[in-house]
Amino acid sequence: MDFQTSVERMFHQLGDYKIMALASSVHDHVTVRNVSCVFYNDRIYFKTDKHFRKTQQLLKNPNVAMCWNGVQIEGIATNKGLVIDEDGRIFEAKYKQYLWGSYNAYSHIDTEILIEVAPVFAEIWDQDQDGKGFQTFLDFKNKTVEVIYYDE
Repeated sequence: MDFQTSVERMFHQLGDYKIMALASSVHDHVTVRNVSCVFYNDRIYFKTDKHFRKTQQLLKNPNVAMCWNGVQIEGIATNKGLVIDEDGRIFEAKYKQYLWGSYNAYSHIDTEILIEVAPVFAEIWDQDQDGKGFQTFLDFKNKTVEVIYYDE
């Protein structure tokens, strides 16, 4: 399988939105918490208050890791500014569609910023049609994909 097909497969596995674990670190102090994510343009997007601890960590060290159900992604987080200032307001529309409760409760707050995570490396655990476990490794920098069977 080629790199772009593997990337498409990963985002298809993730679907339109997920609650993902986000790990961040500053000065070797690692924290993890759940964030509500939507996916488009081969990126992961979530919103957060610019005053939250996780946001301050991301601004000091943009290297993050995210995980959901066997899909683990390492990436670079970028502050894209206020949610309402995004060109085309794609995130806002998707967030409203898929995560209405959170959208309704927090979207009016003017300190909500949009974070974009650009994947750098991904590790995906999966099984083939015979139930044999394997890992797919995606290197976004070099645009390579490697599949390694776990059960062999």
